[in-house]
Amino acid sequence: MGIEAELRAEFDRWERVETKVFNVLPYVLLAIDVLISVLLPIWRVPVPLPAVLALSAGILAWSFWFHTLHPEWHRNGPLMGLYYTGLMVLTGCLVAIAPWYGLFAFIGYPQAFHYLKGRWRYAGVAATSAISAVAYLGGLSGIQNEHMWPAWAALSVIITVLAGAFSRIAEQSDQRNLKQKQALAELHEANTRLEAALEENAGLHAQLLVQAREAGVLDERQRIARDIHDTLAQGLAGILTQLQAAEQTLDERPVPHRHVTNAMNLARESLTEARRTVHAVQPEPLAEGRLQDAIGDVARRWSEVHRIEAVLTTTGDPRPMHADVEVTLLRAAQEGLANVAKHAKAGRVGLTLSYMEDLVTLDVRDDGVGFEPAEPAAKRANGSADGGFGLAGMRQRVQRLAGRLDIESEPGGGTAISASVPAIPAGAER
Repeated sequence: MGIEAELRAEFDRWERVETKVFNVLPYVLLAIDVLISVLLPIWRVPVPLPAVLALSAGILAWSFWFHTLHPEWHRNGPLMGLYYTGLMVLTGCLVAIAPWYGLFAFIGYPQAFHYLKGRWRYAGVAATSAISAVAYLGGLSGIQNEHMWPAWAALSVIITVLAGAFSRIAEQSDQRNLKQKQALAELHEANTRLEAALEENAGLHAQLLVQAREAGVLDERQRIARDIHDTLAQGLAGILTQLQAAEQTLDERPVPHRHVTNAMNLARESLTEARRTVHAVQPEPLAEGRLQDAIGDVARRWSEVHRIEAVLTTTGDPRPMHADVEVTLLRAAQEGLANVAKHAKAGRVGLTLSYMEDLVTLDVRDDGVGFEPAEPAAKRANGSADGGFGLAGMRQRVQRLAGRLDIESEPGGGTAISASVPAIPAGAER
């Protein structure tokens, strides 16, 4: 699971918890206050129990009708304003005769934030604060003394200021969370499109190589080159443009920024490879250096992107090989590293390029989670419908040169992939 997927799951989990608490909190607080009202006469505290229970039943019915039974009304501003006003009137009546219902009055703060919009939220906060101040001073009987009215007014103002400040902080936090969710959704969508494009790119490259070499005619090569230029290269250019635009809209946070930067680098590399394919040119790393240097450069750049140590070791007598041999081993290294990044959860990768008298072998070993080689490919790829395509493509490349691909792995013991092909020297005819 990617980092953006983990963050989205964490956001969703907290939202579900908040929704459950918000839905049941009014009834929990009301039940506590009703229980106190029933117990107080037992302790010889005078309570106008019939009036209290009647108002409590009214609040219960009112809340159940608007708050629980008709959730589709929650986005109707005027209707929820009516609900909130009625709730505050009933709560104020209860607090006036039973001050302990100040506990239930607390529900006015989250419901003002949830059901009211704009400045009406703060009007709701002020109304809730005034009712809470009555509760703190002992109900209506506590503020009937003319000397208590200033105290009630001052307390109402203080509570309103504090509650308003916390409501403002909560509102800003909610807006930030919404922007973060939107950014994560955009990043996830961009990564999904990029992964699909890269998989399509790998398949089209393999198809181009097979068809061009088997057909052996210039017209067929030109037709395929035009198709790739008009689809793959243009598509990757569009992806790069979209990712650059997405980067400008993301908040300045290191993790999303790193992922988008890596995605753009991959898109640029794929676009370069597509254009080189159109012109029937060798892969850029092989065109500019030896096979061991090309694989070493691939491992180094892969290690920088994925922050996993990757070390290449070369044994034997390095010498130029036939272009098909070098391309096959370079692609095997790239696919092996791609599989490690997708599935292995490894901390270290070792690559060994061995030049022997009649064979050239590339081994890719990791210390990751491993898998059961006997299991179906789709299951090894975490249920992906196209899981295992990379290994199948690698095997086809190797077998086309009369080579061999071996895979050794076990759950928890890492994975080793070995590709062996004939040591056909450069300049030799196949």
